[in-house]
Amino acid sequence: MPDQSIPQARTSAETPQTPESARGRGVSRRALLGTAGATGLVLGTAGGAVGYAAAPAPATPLTSVGSDRAMFHGKHQPGITEGLQARGHLVAFDLAAGAGRKEAAALLRRWSATAERLMAGEAAPHDDTDVARDAGPSSLTITFGFGHGFFGRTGLEKQRPSALDPLPDFSSDHLDKARSDGDLWVQIGANDALVAFHALRAIQKDAGGTARLRWQMNGFNRTPGATAHPMTARNLMGQLDGTRNPKPTDSDFDRRIFVPASGDPAWMANGSYAVVRRIRMLLDDWEKLSVAAQEAVIGRRKADGAPLSGGDETTPMDLEKTDAKGEYVVPLNAHARITRPDKNGGAAMLRRPFSYHDGFDADGTPDAGLLFVCWQADPLRGFVPVQRKLDRGDALSQFIRHEASGLFAVPGGAGQGEYVGQRLLEG
Repeated sequence: MPDQSIPQARTSAETPQTPESARGRGVSRRALLGTAGATGLVLGTAGGAVGYAAAPAPATPLTSVGSDRAMFHGKHQPGITEGLQARGHLVAFDLAAGAGRKEAAALLRRWSATAERLMAGEAAPHDDTDVARDAGPSSLTITFGFGHGFFGRTGLEKQRPSALDPLPDFSSDHLDKARSDGDLWVQIGANDALVAFHALRAIQKDAGGTARLRWQMNGFNRTPGATAHPMTARNLMGQLDGTRNPKPTDSDFDRRIFVPASGDPAWMANGSYAVVRRIRMLLDDWEKLSVAAQEAVIGRRKADGAPLSGGDETTPMDLEKTDAKGEYVVPLNAHARITRPDKNGGAAMLRRPFSYHDGFDADGTPDAGLLFVCWQADPLRGFVPVQRKLDRGDALSQFIRHEASGLFAVPGGAGQGEYVGQRLLEG
């Protein structure tokens, strides 16, 4: 459904690493063991969208999954432009009573130190649980963000970005406040479930008495190497989802996704804003539709993601094409038509979601859908315009329900010797 795809992070096959060079970079024995076997919706563009980002890349042998490593330090935080990961955890915390700016700074310092070590395939700085002892880095990424309430609790109201103003209410929302928002947000992704859980547990333990858990959600994607050839991912509705995701090679990618270095406030330079939505898919209703009816809802063929106007997955959609009866072949309320950037003033976002399944209701209805995460330089120019349009009604809206929501300011990456958010908390 979403029409946009994320390029896969470089794999170990593209960047070979010898044991000697690994030791030189401080990679642990555990990380080397991981490389021993080695020789990747919006449905709609905004949070009204349910869908996946795609991750086309060279097929990766499953034996090499553990050796792939993302870097903690950099211009941007990890977990934004990397390819989709097989397992994910989204977690929000609220600062504890009495915790202020000083305590928050100490927490971000702890979290950053833990993230750096775990992403390198090393043990946590203290009290490691040994859960991931035998694994390599497995493409682990840990990303940190600040919610609206964080700034009041730390006395930093003047540093709160206007882009972090609460999202408008949408008529299609059925939000659970207990599973929405939060002072602090952490995104964890990895290609191994134990590596991801290990990071989740370490982050939670590091919070100590400074922050208390507000909510936590678990997600998944296809494991890299599980398909015979690289392809766009499918969501739980069975649709290819991610064909038109913006790519880092696009000339306007940084402008759309990241706050410029000269942006305001200064501490958000090279950062981004994450909109997080728990979107339940009403799968029992969806699966009653014929394939042709499902394709009309989305505006694309289910088998290969090609637009109903013809061609293959990457062929531009012809919105004016009609059939023998003079009717549009891509229906006027088709999801792919309504969410196109050129139909929304150029609004675009980088979608990087996880699917979820949290069991079944008492009547057997699956509690499943999408943990929608999208990135943009300004949510008022990215997520909001598209979601407003979707809120007026598209064909997909009767098959999804938005149950939780959050908006977080995610600062730029930490330099060597820095922790995430240092320019805000010590500026």
